[in-house]
Amino acid sequence: MKTLVMIMAGGASEDLSVLTADRAEPAIPFGGKFRIIDFPLSNTVNSGLYRVALLTQYMPRSLNDHVGVGKPWDLDRSQGGVRLLQPYIGRGHSGWQRGTADAVRRNMDFVEEQRIDNILILAGDHIYKMDYRPMLRFHQQTQATVTVGVRRVSPFETHRFGIVSVDSDMRVTGFKEKPRRSKETLASMGIYIFDFQALREILRDESLNDFGRDVLPAIINHHKVYAYTFEGYWADVGTLQAYWEANMSLLAETPALDLYDPQWVIHTRSEEQPPVQIGSDAWVGGNLLSNGCIIHGIVERSVLSPGVRVAPGAIVRDSVIMNDTVINANAKIERAIVDKEVWVGEGAEIGYGVDNVPNRRHPERLNTGLTVVGKRARIPAGIKIGHNVIINPNINETHLQTDFIASGETI
Repeated sequence: MKTLVMIMAGGASEDLSVLTADRAEPAIPFGGKFRIIDFPLSNTVNSGLYRVALLTQYMPRSLNDHVGVGKPWDLDRSQGGVRLLQPYIGRGHSGWQRGTADAVRRNMDFVEEQRIDNILILAGDHIYKMDYRPMLRFHQQTQATVTVGVRRVSPFETHRFGIVSVDSDMRVTGFKEKPRRSKETLASMGIYIFDFQALREILRDESLNDFGRDVLPAIINHHKVYAYTFEGYWADVGTLQAYWEANMSLLAETPALDLYDPQWVIHTRSEEQPPVQIGSDAWVGGNLLSNGCIIHGIVERSVLSPGVRVAPGAIVRDSVIMNDTVINANAKIERAIVDKEVWVGEGAEIGYGVDNVPNRRHPERLNTGLTVVGKRARIPAGIKIGHNVIINPNINETHLQTDFIASGETI
């Protein structure tokens, strides 16, 4: 059976704050050298599926640059391969996509040209390793119209997900999108296998714009919808805390997500960088360090992307530091997410003090003590920045003419 993979990669995710200010969520660096999109793309090719469409919309340039023609994933092919599909203006279904289902609807002409039997719909913003072939076999054996990938989540997290109810045969009997409370704990992973002919008929109803919110609740009583349980590691990194925790989980002695498995390689576009250099006076422990990092200070329990530089006397703890950030002498960063190409001045402190005032503008997004610094920000020498602070991209010394930023502020 021929399968087309369609990866939904157009999301903005406001809950990720400044990390998505100028990029789509799937393009955010993760685990040092990777991007989030690397995981669904690698799962796809490792599952033997080489017909892939990447549906983009919000801030796609960084994502487009990273994926390119798909060479790192062996998707630069004359037959099949990867296609990047953007919103367009023209006759028929054109314009801004209103949801995941509408994104597929607006590209139905492309889908029909593929002459496929099934469509495998994937979210582009989840961290996991999964072989899709057993799920495809389950879909075929049950003769389902739709098969939904599901996994158990904590009862305290059900409000973040679409929650599925099933009978003893795993046939879906109910679906609630992000319920405030739920006795059920089977969460949709944003992975769907659709029979192509059935999906084409379903999408003729133009009121159905999102698979989770609209399509599944509308069809479970009229079509055979089954749930397929996935038992492995899976993380939805759609919030700052979830993103930080997923990175920190890689530092465990035996991490739940094994990035070193030769049987299931996570492919990415590698940067041409020299090996890690650790100076004679440096101290490092419990980290994930990427190629091109130069460490002369102290780095503990942190994830550093390629090209990060830590000067003598600088201290980095419990933090995620992205590509080409420079941390100057005697600066201190603790429990922070620092985006790409940030310059941290000499003696500056990020994550200063012990108070934990939630961010005043977005208390629901930032209330656990993290501090987030946007891309290409310049942090002046000697400044002290508290917890739950948001520093926007491209902020520089002229915006920070002070020696102290209290916890909970946004600059």
